[in-house]
Amino acid sequence: MSAPRVVAVAPGSPAARAGLAAGDEILAVNGEVPRDLIEWRVLIDQSQVALEVNRGGLETQVDVDKRTGEPLGVEVHSALFDRVRTCDNHCEFCFIYQLPPNLRRSLYLKDDDYRLSFLYGNFTTLTRFTEADLERVVTEGLSPLYVSIHATDPEVRSQMLRNRRGATSLRWLRALLDHGVEVHGQVVVCPGVNDGVVLDDTLAGVLDRYPELATLALVPLGVSRYNTEARMRPHTPDEAAAVIDAVHDWQDVFRAALGRRLAFAADEYYLLADRPFPPAPDYEDFPMHEDGIGMARALETSLLGGVEIAAGDVPDAAGDPPGERGGFFAWVDGDLSASSETDYEPYRGPRAGPGQRLQIGPRRDAPIAVLTAPYGARVLRPLLDRLGRADVRVVPVENRFFGGNIAVTGLMVGEDLSRALAAEPAGWRYLLPDVCLSQGRFLDGTEPADLPRPVEIVPTTGTALRAALGSPG
Repeated sequence: MSAPRVVAVAPGSPAARAGLAAGDEILAVNGEVPRDLIEWRVLIDQSQVALEVNRGGLETQVDVDKRTGEPLGVEVHSALFDRVRTCDNHCEFCFIYQLPPNLRRSLYLKDDDYRLSFLYGNFTTLTRFTEADLERVVTEGLSPLYVSIHATDPEVRSQMLRNRRGATSLRWLRALLDHGVEVHGQVVVCPGVNDGVVLDDTLAGVLDRYPELATLALVPLGVSRYNTEARMRPHTPDEAAAVIDAVHDWQDVFRAALGRRLAFAADEYYLLADRPFPPAPDYEDFPMHEDGIGMARALETSLLGGVEIAAGDVPDAAGDPPGERGGFFAWVDGDLSASSETDYEPYRGPRAGPGQRLQIGPRRDAPIAVLTAPYGARVLRPLLDRLGRADVRVVPVENRFFGGNIAVTGLMVGEDLSRALAAEPAGWRYLLPDVCLSQGRFLDGTEPADLPRPVEIVPTTGTALRAALGSPG
């Protein structure tokens, strides 16, 4: 177990007033040794916090007086202070197996840790879940959790996970639901494997055995050019249309039986099938927004704001979906940023690094170009047209780094952005969505400062983009 290490102290905070400093290692809090960020947050919530600190090899005690519930003002190095529970599945569709070689080592670590599911929305298969884990989840109220289902047929699920425990581990899903834990499910749909009849069986299985699921996201398989699994291939447009049809049919069944739609297809399916996105109310408050479910409609709602929109296109209260989670690539199990098995840093938090929120080069009234991936471009262009902004254009960035069918904005990297920007004129304002950054870095290890043109890093919401666009010059 590693001790939580202080990496930042907020000026003027209780921790700063008490003399806590970056580099301090916290050996205990009020006499207890926290295992993870969950316990850490509970322990530092008290009005009097006694910290046993290792500072440069010398042990000392730092006493902090603050109001109960007042933030301590400390950022620690990791979410987990014991070992990350790594994934022992060998899924054919796992994106981590499809990463390019020679990236930083931390990107190749797979987790299957329920604590990271609670903290960051990572999906867990529950194959390493235990009775002790269930007890902690229930007693400490660790909800919601996010579970990879993929198939409810035990044999199919076991084959997909390449783990015999995959056939039985959904018993823990039933136990979680029995104890009132909110659970969101996910199915990575692999063509020829768990689509078609198997998908119908899975949706029927959810209705029969797990009707208390909060939501079920159906997301398409992502295939990079480094894929080595012969069965894994992208969906065809017809296959994407078939998934949409199945979801819509089952939504009718779920609404009749449960009073809600429960299952939703990822936006990418509608783009692949060249079908219009469902109306915003059909997404039922966008609970799976971060998994690519309803992102296009949510962007439309928050970006267009006061622009007149067709009836039924937006909910009564327009705005960005609340509660943004950590998952960065909807059809991947796990997270790609553990520094080691004892240092875990979520890919999604924080996105921009210090001083990177805005890097403005040209004047504010310069013409604007929005950098985005091909899927993002298909969504943004018609929305910008409706804004009537002749001074704004979209620059699609082809993903050659990952290749394959990877066309989502969250996986843009500096190498591809540099190539695209090198062909663009100087003097423009280039807006970069922060969803492709973690700790101020792209997945390929480069940073915005390495790009050939200055960029403005903008939060990935319609409201933030509208603010960055400003009024026409």
